[in-house]
Amino acid sequence: MVTWKNSKRIGDLLLLTNTLVWVLLLNVLASFYFFRLDLTDEKRYTIQPQTKALLQSLEDDLFVEVFLEGNDLNPEFKRLQKTIRETLDEFRVYSDNKVKFTFTDPLQANNERARNEFIADLNARGVSPRNVIETRNGERVEKFVFPGALVSYQGLETGVMLLRGNRAQSINQSIEEIEFELANAIHKLSNTNRKRVGLLRGHGELDSLEFASFNNALIEQYDVFQVYLNRKAAVTGYDLLVVAKPTQPFSEQDKYKLDQYIMQGGNVLFLLDRLDADMNRTSEEDYFAFPYDLNLDDQLFKYGVRINPDLIQDRVSGRYPIVVGGDRNQPQIMQLEWPFFPLVNQYAQHPVTRNLDATLLRFVSSIDTVKAVGVVKTPLIYSSAYTRKITAPVKVSVNDLRRQMRDEAFAGGSIPMGYLLEGKFTSLYKNRFAPEGVGTENFREESVTTKVAVIADGDIARNDVNPRDNSPQPLGLDPFTQYTFSNQDLLMNTVAYMLDENGLIKARNKEVKVRPLDKMKVKNDRTFWQSINLVLPIVLLIGFGIVKSYWRKVKYSRF
Repeated sequence: MVTWKNSKRIGDLLLLTNTLVWVLLLNVLASFYFFRLDLTDEKRYTIQPQTKALLQSLEDDLFVEVFLEGNDLNPEFKRLQKTIRETLDEFRVYSDNKVKFTFTDPLQANNERARNEFIADLNARGVSPRNVIETRNGERVEKFVFPGALVSYQGLETGVMLLRGNRAQSINQSIEEIEFELANAIHKLSNTNRKRVGLLRGHGELDSLEFASFNNALIEQYDVFQVYLNRKAAVTGYDLLVVAKPTQPFSEQDKYKLDQYIMQGGNVLFLLDRLDADMNRTSEEDYFAFPYDLNLDDQLFKYGVRINPDLIQDRVSGRYPIVVGGDRNQPQIMQLEWPFFPLVNQYAQHPVTRNLDATLLRFVSSIDTVKAVGVVKTPLIYSSAYTRKITAPVKVSVNDLRRQMRDEAFAGGSIPMGYLLEGKFTSLYKNRFAPEGVGTENFREESVTTKVAVIADGDIARNDVNPRDNSPQPLGLDPFTQYTFSNQDLLMNTVAYMLDENGLIKARNKEVKVRPLDKMKVKNDRTFWQSINLVLPIVLLIGFGIVKSYWRKVKYSRF
């Protein structure tokens, strides 16, 4: 005879058996159908599909050595370190364990000499230390941290910095950029089909020394060539052309070749000065900047933009040193705001400009858009709201810095200074005769979908040159303040977007929201929430015990 107790034991045993079978079955299914759930609102732990495809395409093991390590990291750097570890762990999963990583503390060498040699070696390989100053127990503490990593793949190696900008306070921006920075480094090492970038020559463009920093950055990721339009029957074989501050006019034949290059799907980055403004002549009282005759106005107009013959003055600007007193032997020098050097802090909501630090422009003009069917125009960079436009000819003199500038004169509002154009462009030579001496066999009236970027400042790509040893300085470095602006980041992001057919740069759209506590609410409601946290769990536990006891009493009272 089966008693009630025996039947209950059998039922419990069957329930346990069924549970174990289902757990085993789910584990088997999970081994065949891999998935991960991200329950955060902004999907901070979700890897972009383009990054996943890159990781899944790895043929060999890839090694990442991160140097942000140590027991004395402050909470902000620990948060950055935690995110780097989590991101690399996701990379390991999606690469089928091909991505391997480790964390190393560069300051744990045996002696000071070995430590200094190790730090110098890291710096030479692209991982630079950051000097962090903190206050602990009322004392000022200064130390070095290394927010970077070395990525190695198939005998190649590259350094990658994982801290954005020059300030250690930009941790949140750095966290948002980690996936892109690491994925971009992996793409750089694993990509065997490097894009071809042509640097246009023959029209008075920036020379090799002034263009060295940007050129070296391009060479790290792309195959770079010099292109002379007058030596080619047609421009082919390049994925992007860079036109960096030409000062001499383009012939009609050159314009035709450039136009047909775009019609065939080529990308062009125009970095153009509209006026001939030169700091070497600003000490002249009678110096006026006049427009360049580049013969490109009608071509750019056809593509959808017009660079105006003016210069923008901005109250939010870089500084320039001038002599304000003293004598010939000991001059008194002061750095004053130079309105012709706008400091860009306003950007479009776009992967190219996301999380950029300030960009320094020099003698920049305004840009207007005109109707161009099939072309989408995105303004990338703006001046501040405190601006004015001065139409050519423009007097440019550093002596004006000594005069008081009236704030009410700078009420021009934010002015676009750079545009990204995307879509199908119409040829300048549609319904027009082609110039003499050019081939028209493959003439196209309309382009395939492509991209053209126009920034109304050629100096954005010009690096300064050290007068002592004639060596090029990093692009964006202000020699007077030793602060590095984001000129190179902006240009490299633009190039990456224009050439990124697999969409890897979309990883820069990741956003990590900071949700700080409301300090006033914390102060006013502290007692209430402390009571809830302490009392409510006890009340719920007692209530659960009473309900369970009553339920058992009712259930077993029948027997």
